[in-house]
Amino acid sequence: MSGVQFSPGIVSPVRRIGRREFDFERQVAIMAIVNRTPNSFHDQGSTYALESAVASATKAVADGADWVDIGGFAFSAAQAGIGAEEEIERVAPVIAEVRAATDAVISVDTHRAEVARAAIEAGADVINDTNGLREPGIAEVAAETGAGVIVTHSLGGPGRRVFRPSYADVVSEVADYLRERVSFALKAGIAADKIIIDPGHDLNKNTFHSLELTRRLEEITSIGYPTLVALSNKDFIGETLDRPQGERKEGTIAANVICILKGARILRVHDVAATVASVRMTEAVLGWRGPVAPIHNLA
Repeated sequence: MSGVQFSPGIVSPVRRIGRREFDFERQVAIMAIVNRTPNSFHDQGSTYALESAVASATKAVADGADWVDIGGFAFSAAQAGIGAEEEIERVAPVIAEVRAATDAVISVDTHRAEVARAAIEAGADVINDTNGLREPGIAEVAAETGAGVIVTHSLGGPGRRVFRPSYADVVSEVADYLRERVSFALKAGIAADKIIIDPGHDLNKNTFHSLELTRRLEEITSIGYPTLVALSNKDFIGETLDRPQGERKEGTIAANVICILKGARILRVHDVAATVASVRMTEAVLGWRGPVAPIHNLA
């Protein structure tokens, strides 16, 4: 299928993450979003209760998710701040219960070193940091524990308002930032095969920025580390299609498939079952897997 897809040269494409192994040369991992927050932009607090968060995570794995991302503090600046202890109280019990129930990869969505350490002690495998490892101590936690890290681009980080974000060239600037933060991670002692990158669609970026990142995503994936994209139901999809929050599934699937063709290998999503079907079909068309139930005409 050369000419249809872009194939980035990935550092250590075959990776053991937690209890699962992935071959990112020919496999896409599906990460389910579980927010234990009262103000998450899509689920609006529906998984804030402990039992709801655990049930959402286990259902996602049953629906085919390879990975569950558990967060206790939203990225949005339109919220009251919380302390590290409260964030730990939100995420650690969920992680512990999900860890006991599944071998799926578990990541913690946090930018704080104390929360990352507590999450790893509870059973998390990966630190998903939308602040790009800029908080003091978090890179050291990853290095000491051997956890994986997702290094994400944002200008301000979680809970910090950035008015009218502007870029001379959003893709080049995001790529430069990610290269610099990967270099920082390596110098901090994080192994290269533990690093994943994320360009941060809609994180301090407007719709035109996020569309440009998607259009030129191969400039990000060619950095050489497995690339995660978190597009699910985001505002750039809603604004592009003029669709409200609950009607962005088709746009999300289309954008995710485009990103796979441009080298993305991990998709962070809300709608797991629909994503699994679209990803498995994409992998089959690319020749990475065969049909599950082919009917051979022997006549």
